[in-house]
Amino acid sequence: MAGDYIAIDWGTTNRRAWRVAADGTLGEAVRDSRGVLALTADDYPAELAALRARLGDLPVIAAGMVGSNRGWREVPYVDAPADLAALAAGALRLPDAGAVLLPGVALRGGERADVMRGEEVQVLGALEAGLAPADALFCQPGTHNKWIATNAGQITDVATALTGELFALLRGHGILSAMLDGPVADGAAFRAGVARGAGARDLTVALFEVRARVLLDRLDAVDAASFASGVLIGADVGARTDLKGRPVQLLASGDLATLYAAAIDACGGTALALDSERAFAAGIHRLWEMTR
Repeated sequence: MAGDYIAIDWGTTNRRAWRVAADGTLGEAVRDSRGVLALTADDYPAELAALRARLGDLPVIAAGMVGSNRGWREVPYVDAPADLAALAAGALRLPDAGAVLLPGVALRGGERADVMRGEEVQVLGALEAGLAPADALFCQPGTHNKWIATNAGQITDVATALTGELFALLRGHGILSAMLDGPVADGAAFRAGVARGAGARDLTVALFEVRARVLLDRLDAVDAASFASGVLIGADVGARTDLKGRPVQLLASGDLATLYAAAIDACGGTALALDSERAFAAGIHRLWEMTR
């Protein structure tokens, strides 16, 4: 149909692509593990051809790690504070490929440095769709959890925590790995881990306690993974000094959203679950309109 296009959220390990109608409605979707780590720069034309074969011979707009130095073409970051107009102005157009690659957002010049690619589309899309107020704090759990602050409709701050990656490393390597093969779920063990990790200045000591508690019969072995996850998520959430009585816009779904919501509430905030797919759709469609 005239006016349709393909929108891609192209991450490090995963990829999500949709056929989008001219009015911004998401249609047929492709979800797979063809993230940038699975590809070389030379692979992208064939990948786009395969997506077009499934979703239609349409122009493409792509966000995320596809525009990083590990992706197809590097698109320089735009500096915070940043809004949708800044992202559109920084987009890279590839006419021969019929594609637009979006930039990420960088925090630089202050005491901290941080970057993100892809999450900014969801955050600004949530504002565009009226899912969250213009001044808000967002949490986007994942392998690398993002805390993103907005003010007057602009992204003004970002902090990235390696929470999920650290848990995966502990689960796959080292002295704790054999103890962390159980399921992770919200419950007494997870909440105890959150309480131990929140505000902990001895995180490495708290993590070794997983082993000690199991050996000394203070923690059931089946609950070790939940406790360890709680320690890490508790340390992540508890490091925020601005949560008390504050709503946190949670851009996630599934088990990880449940865990972060529990930790946020335990640390004095109020987790408000948002529809991350709807937020992405609103953000990417506005960017499509602005980059045509």
